[in-house]
Amino acid sequence: MTEVAERTLPVPASRPRDLSTLVPYFFIFPAVAIMVAGLVYPVTQAFYLSFYDWKIGTAFSDAPYVGLRHFIRMVGDENVWESIWVTLNFGFWTISIEMFLGVSLALLLEKPIRGASIFRTIFILPLMVSPVVVGLIWRYFFDARIGWINYYLGLIGIEPQVWLGDAELAFFAIVFTDIWQWTPFIFIIVIAGLQALPSEVLEASKIDGANWWQHILFVKLPMIRSILLIALLMRLIDVFRALEVMYILTGGGPGRATELLSLHIYNRAFDTQQLGYASAISVLLILIVFLLSLGILMMGNPMKEKSDI
Repeated sequence: MTEVAERTLPVPASRPRDLSTLVPYFFIFPAVAIMVAGLVYPVTQAFYLSFYDWKIGTAFSDAPYVGLRHFIRMVGDENVWESIWVTLNFGFWTISIEMFLGVSLALLLEKPIRGASIFRTIFILPLMVSPVVVGLIWRYFFDARIGWINYYLGLIGIEPQVWLGDAELAFFAIVFTDIWQWTPFIFIIVIAGLQALPSEVLEASKIDGANWWQHILFVKLPMIRSILLIALLMRLIDVFRALEVMYILTGGGPGRATELLSLHIYNRAFDTQQLGYASAISVLLILIVFLLSLGILMMGNPMKEKSDI
């Protein structure tokens, strides 16, 4: 009887797989495909190319394999390390001043005051200008003969300066231009964070007797800490990508006073046609950006923090 009962029991049908679990993967697939095509593939190709001595106009199949020769050469190349120093120095001054100005302007214009919308529009205008146009505009402003800067300096009795022909003045010129262009970026991010802060916390701090400075230093800025870290990280990456403005403004000169690492890579790749060596330096640039970004994330990973606002 038991055997008969077991035979007559219905066999449970296999449950069809729920395809809805695959829906999220279909949504993220385009982003992953773009990331692979625009980032992963070029980086791997640059790393692969760094082992070959390839020049423009020749078949890659004819390029000789040199192994680690480019990396060994790079370690002893003074021009590479000088470009790294110029980039770090440039990044220190631009990011420090841009963060200070952007946060200060956001704190001043976060409240609805008369004319605030006009000021905000004016501050955003530099972001709407393409880097090539920015370089051409400021190259004209800094021109030693017909530039507006020397013209207005002459009105107050200051002699004309060769802004783009002196090493220190040329470095000041690229720093000033970058600050003019990218301070609005910090301003937009910070003011958006400030305006989204919960009013209950801000009112509670005032009730507790916090003055204006304490209200900013111990309430507002700590609450937008993750936003500030993201802005800092994005500007750090942009510093190592800066190319168009500096290429048009100074071309890396005079000498190598304004030759950022990205511009040095460009010159190696297209002026001297050392594509393999330029790829090796590109790998070094990626490594530097990775280490610096890791250092910022160790200060406090904004991706792991819960939203402050």
